[in-house]
Amino acid sequence: MTFLWPQFLWLLLTLPLLVLLYLWLLRRRKALALRYASLSIVKEAMGKGPGIRRHIPPVLFLLALAAMLVAAARPFAVVTLPSQQETIILAMDVSGSMRATDVKPNRLVASQVAAKAFLEELPRNVRVGIVAFAGTAQVVQPPTLSREDLVAAIDKFQMQRATAIGSAIVIALAELFPDQGIDLDAVARASGRPRAMAIDAAPKKPQKEFTPVAPGSYNSAAIILLTDGQRTTGVDTLEAAKMAADRGVRIYTVGIGTVDGETIGFEGWSMRVRLDEETLKKIALQTQGEYFYAGTAENLKAVYEKLGSRLTVEKKETEVSGLLALVAAVLALLAGGLSMLWFNRVL
Repeated sequence: MTFLWPQFLWLLLTLPLLVLLYLWLLRRRKALALRYASLSIVKEAMGKGPGIRRHIPPVLFLLALAAMLVAAARPFAVVTLPSQQETIILAMDVSGSMRATDVKPNRLVASQVAAKAFLEELPRNVRVGIVAFAGTAQVVQPPTLSREDLVAAIDKFQMQRATAIGSAIVIALAELFPDQGIDLDAVARASGRPRAMAIDAAPKKPQKEFTPVAPGSYNSAAIILLTDGQRTTGVDTLEAAKMAADRGVRIYTVGIGTVDGETIGFEGWSMRVRLDEETLKKIALQTQGEYFYAGTAENLKAVYEKLGSRLTVEKKETEVSGLLALVAAVLALLAGGLSMLWFNRVL
């Protein structure tokens, strides 16, 4: 636990003084009682003493004061809270390398099955959009609450040549921030690289200036990137990741395939496809997300289950002074109520 105003904690030193004052008052009361000629007369007049009950209200009041003083120091604690993320973009690789069978039955089918299982586990109030990418990057399903539409979009994936991971990230950001006028053409020209086409009928808006924020600070959306990580065209992957980091969007990368990879044939050509874990780890690190390895179909399903739990709850440092103030108020009311009930006075 940390404190924004730790100097107020010095006030806790007054609590031992209050305890000493309370003990002094008890001794003084006992001394006054001894002035009577006969203690038996006093006991007979007072009846059975309150015993330990007389100490309970003061102790509760002392605890209330302690809670109020700690609350005044504005404490922060790491607590688990429901996630504020309302939109998730699934960016899924449909390039020819996803034909590899090192994940059974092949990378693409395994990713489709796991993605649909992931959708079933998500809360119904979370909107999900899907970006499919190969040599082109396109929004195949805008963010929606309809799980049926999302499943239909996933089932329609068609493999294509090339892999434009960076372009997929840019398209996902354009979908999350439509008012910023993020344009894939402009980003590609700025990076001096040939662009990967984006099929998007929406009219382009002029790109607006924005002030970069801390990586991972935007809690209303996240991107899940599923790929083998081998970019062959489009916007540079790490440049696109920086765009996401500057907007505070976390990217959770899921590496599908094996590091050794395998040689595949596709439309008369062949190539060896390997999992580029290094790039995927850099993307996750740069955006304050996390990298997950999915070397088998079973691992891929487990990854999506973990992602679902991490996106629905999150640990964050939160000020708990309000909670302590509430505890202090309850203790103070309880102390006063018991004192009135037992002794007909407030403490």
